[in-house]
Amino acid sequence: MNIHEYQAKELFKRYGIPFHNGIVVRTADEAFKAAQELYDPIRQFAIKAQVHAGGRGKGGGIKMTSDANEVKAFTGKILGKQLVTPQTGPEGKPVDCVLIESTSEIDIEYYASIVLDRSVYKLCLIVSRQGGMDIEEVAHKEPEKIIKQHFDLEQGLSDKDALSAALQLNENKELAEKIAKVFQAMAKLFIEQDCSLIEINPLALMKNGRIIAIDAKINLDDNALYRHQETASWYDPAQEDPREVDARKIDLSYVGLDGNIGCIVNGAGLAMATMDIIKYAGGEPANFLDVGGGANKEKVTAAFKILLRDPKVKAILVNIFGGIMRCDVVAEGILAAMDDLEKSGLDVSKIPLVVRLEGTNVEKGRQILENSSRKIITAASFEEAARKVVGAIA
Repeated sequence: MNIHEYQAKELFKRYGIPFHNGIVVRTADEAFKAAQELYDPIRQFAIKAQVHAGGRGKGGGIKMTSDANEVKAFTGKILGKQLVTPQTGPEGKPVDCVLIESTSEIDIEYYASIVLDRSVYKLCLIVSRQGGMDIEEVAHKEPEKIIKQHFDLEQGLSDKDALSAALQLNENKELAEKIAKVFQAMAKLFIEQDCSLIEINPLALMKNGRIIAIDAKINLDDNALYRHQETASWYDPAQEDPREVDARKIDLSYVGLDGNIGCIVNGAGLAMATMDIIKYAGGEPANFLDVGGGANKEKVTAAFKILLRDPKVKAILVNIFGGIMRCDVVAEGILAAMDDLEKSGLDVSKIPLVVRLEGTNVEKGRQILENSSRKIITAASFEEAARKVVGAIA
């Protein structure tokens, strides 16, 4: 689960990671009052759109000013708008709130993050002397400037390893020790809050000598949210794909993609293999969708609804392995789902539907589909299903 910058900084506060004072606002008038409250003659205001995407500066979502009236004007301009950044896609993300911060002058920008490195089964601290908006370009063109320090989940980030990484950013021992404390706080936060990502970009050395987290990005592991009820409540559905929000409500695993072949599959591994075989056959999957081992009528109906309202979807492939649930029950569920969808006003006949069943009572399941009045294309194998669904839209 993604959270907003201001929410990430609330967690930073609990773990002693320094950042600038700020106030979250939802109207232009609130922004003006916040600017008055935060005013300092030797500081500037940073006005920062709160969206679940990086690259806000490049998208026009961040402004620096020393004028409270400009704070009000800029906030009023971006609130309620769709902010398009290099990470949002052309549709952008809605700006429903803005963070106003009182900031001082930056001397040096560093980069720091922690992720799980699955290749070695360890957490990894990633740092660089060159932080800021172009960190992706640095990683691509000058990978030698990206420094990695692995550490164990059980032991955490040691004093020695934290200081070693910090000294590669700044040779000044006193400053490096301050940076190392931030790294260790990040590691503690990552482990205790069940994060999948923590990123500070930039982690800045200010002109006044302080080390400050200018930005904050945290992703939380969805599977561990039951342990963190407060942070789970920070979920902002307005920032997510509406299809993913609907899927989440009924416990479907759904991720939207850019292709035109919708997939309804039971089992995450089978879903991944289905996407692969579609691409191998020359098509492009429109989604990952796992209805789970139960694959009952309600879930199949919901899955169809999500796919049918996606204008990019030109054909649908249902790939079900009848293990826990028999194939004849799955086939009946598919037909019942299509009946329910037509009753709700959705035209299910306009999009080609290919169904591949395998497992318990497979022949009975195929016969049910073939004997129905529906125009359903059946397939016996993975490869045949992929060929038929790609061919249906050729």
